[in-house]
Amino acid sequence: MFFYFSQFLSFLAMPLTLVLLLLLIAAIFTPKSRGKKILWIGILLLVFFSNPFLSNLALLAWEPPYKSFEEIPPTEIGIVLTGVTNLNKTATDRTFFGRGADRITQALQLYRLGKIKKILITGGQGLNPTNTSSEAELLKRFLIMTGMPETDILIEEKSVNTRENALFTKEFLEKQGIDIEQEFVLITSAFHMPRSKKCFDKVGLKTIPFPVDYYSHDVKYDLPELLYPGPGSIASWQLLVKEWIGLVVYRLVGYN
Repeated sequence: MFFYFSQFLSFLAMPLTLVLLLLLIAAIFTPKSRGKKILWIGILLLVFFSNPFLSNLALLAWEPPYKSFEEIPPTEIGIVLTGVTNLNKTATDRTFFGRGADRITQALQLYRLGKIKKILITGGQGLNPTNTSSEAELLKRFLIMTGMPETDILIEEKSVNTRENALFTKEFLEKQGIDIEQEFVLITSAFHMPRSKKCFDKVGLKTIPFPVDYYSHDVKYDLPELLYPGPGSIASWQLLVKEWIGLVVYRLVGYN
């Protein structure tokens, strides 16, 4: 009983809960006007986008199903897309990871299981980082620290978006004299896989998608999931909308 009571108190004290309660009070006591209608629309949208159950359903519908390691045939190279390190935190003796570390850790698992013989990391620096190293270089250092031979790690350090990941990876492979007609394992976050796969298809690289870093989870029907507002749900919708916009823009300019 105490557990549930403490959970309820925590729910009431959450910033997003307090914001919603204040908005509801304002809507109830605001005189009838066009502004009141707009306020209610804003409240309803906030409730919708902050609902964990609904955001998870959207993620489940968008993210491709995961693949077991057994489903991946032995392949020469696994291609890892970056976007997983904290480039605004500088250190010389480690790599600071953000969300998405699955991209490199599960690539390492594929390597250890003999599913891939080499790992190619593609990704430069992004926008105004404080760390002078590229993401590809930072992830290479991490793999070396795990005991992976440097000879089995390839890096492409110029790309700053998904289109360039595909384009510059192809250029890198050609310069290295690596057969680009073979299949490659493509490793990136599940939400990012549809756009990534289209980009690599567009430049003519055949890939086996291996989605990782899932934001969705199994459907649950408990009270917090169904009714408690969560800021993470808003972040999930923002992630999805940004990805959908990217997909549309890439289609319009011919990148996929």
